[in-house]
Amino acid sequence: MNEKTKRIDPRLPRGFEDRLPGEIAAVDQMIAKIRAVYERYGFDPVETPLFEYTEALGKFLPDTDRPNAGVFSLQDDDGQWMSLRYDLTAPLARHFAQNFNDLPKPYRSYRAGYVFRNEKPGPGRFRQFMQFDADTVGAAGPEADAEMCMMMADTMDALGLAGKYVVKVSSRDMLDGLTGELGLWADAQRQLGVLRAIDKLDRIGLQGVRDLLGYARKDESGDVTFGANLTPDAIERVLTFLDAAAVTSRETVANLARQVAGNPRGDKGIADLTSIVEQIEAAGYSDRVRIDPTVVRGLEYYTGPVFEIELTFAVQNEKGQDVVFGSVGGGGRYDGLVSRFRSEPVPATGFSIGVSRLANALKMTGNLGVTEPVGPVVVLVLDKDQTPRYQQITSALRQAGIRAEMFMGNTKNFGKQVAYADKRNAPAVIIEGTQEREAGKVQIKDLIVGKAEAQAIKDNATYKSERPGQFECDGDLGAIVSAVKALPAVKAWLERTT
Repeated sequence: MNEKTKRIDPRLPRGFEDRLPGEIAAVDQMIAKIRAVYERYGFDPVETPLFEYTEALGKFLPDTDRPNAGVFSLQDDDGQWMSLRYDLTAPLARHFAQNFNDLPKPYRSYRAGYVFRNEKPGPGRFRQFMQFDADTVGAAGPEADAEMCMMMADTMDALGLAGKYVVKVSSRDMLDGLTGELGLWADAQRQLGVLRAIDKLDRIGLQGVRDLLGYARKDESGDVTFGANLTPDAIERVLTFLDAAAVTSRETVANLARQVAGNPRGDKGIADLTSIVEQIEAAGYSDRVRIDPTVVRGLEYYTGPVFEIELTFAVQNEKGQDVVFGSVGGGGRYDGLVSRFRSEPVPATGFSIGVSRLANALKMTGNLGVTEPVGPVVVLVLDKDQTPRYQQITSALRQAGIRAEMFMGNTKNFGKQVAYADKRNAPAVIIEGTQEREAGKVQIKDLIVGKAEAQAIKDNATYKSERPGQFECDGDLGAIVSAVKALPAVKAWLERTT
């Protein structure tokens, strides 16, 4: 063994990140607003563990052709395989089936938590990220799907994104009706190829979709992706279907109905969309929720209406081009997922918000408070033999509801203690040295006001004589508490938290 101890390199695994106080506080505020909307709709919280038995997660992994690929798994000492959840829906299905006899039906719940994907990480693509879901299990009608769309719209409004989004709705039944009319029912691979081509419309444009519906598409790098190999007439029929959007959702549904009329699956999809349109019109959501045939989502997951939230404002991509920000969440009907656990059919619908992506959108629109949260008031320790007194002051501030801490470092240096408080984003420090104690006084230094005033001071001598932001206060606990409460930053923090 080497005489020198080998130090471990402090580093994160690829695809994971640390979260700092400013981001945590901002996301917590965002989640609180989302939660308030969900609860206003009558949804209750539930938590499921991070691990589930791998078989319970099933084959419904997103965007993959390899069942059970893309998850982090381990084998327990009893031989059972467990996996970290890759979404919040599969665990809900297990929870509902396991507690079927005890839960109300329909069962309306929401969940927020981390999910994990064992995929190749990249810029903005992480292996651990947070989702916020809401689901109704046990409601078969399109009314439940319409309600999900309305709740998505109210959530975006509550976050300050009114006028900057649209909830887009389509139907897997209708899409299956289209592929059925194209004669693809007996060829699942080509049918999947058509749906995947449609799903890529936003990324590769209409010509790219046309190429993928045909024999193959060559991208800018020269890579070739083989397509669905449809006939020219079939390609035109799909493109006409995608171009069905009209001024109103009612008109769009009428256009789509002509494309799939007479196909049982297609007719079912049209009936569902018609009902959803009636619901959103009656509730006053027509300007925020619209029918859009280009929405596909979860190719092996959803069984009926599907929907997604698209933010409509422009951002710049890596090439400096203006592009629409895009989707921050979505969902749909997944009637087959719970039925994996039980013999009877169990309808379900829900949606999921990508918390990190939504937080980025709110940051870009100025609707996310990303500033460092207010730190604690720091009671400086200038005399080690007076720590009981300093602890007494700290305790009095806490009892009054004020964040406070006594300096616990190993330095007596005044400047270093103030620098620590500044790094903690403390609104103020409490100063009681021998001179103050003998006079029955303390000094309170408002660090925020002090910084502002100090900008106008040009020399060190003036700074020391004027002591910007610092004032004297009586040393009894009541006076200290009252003075600290009156500080603008502390007062504002108390108003937000009480």
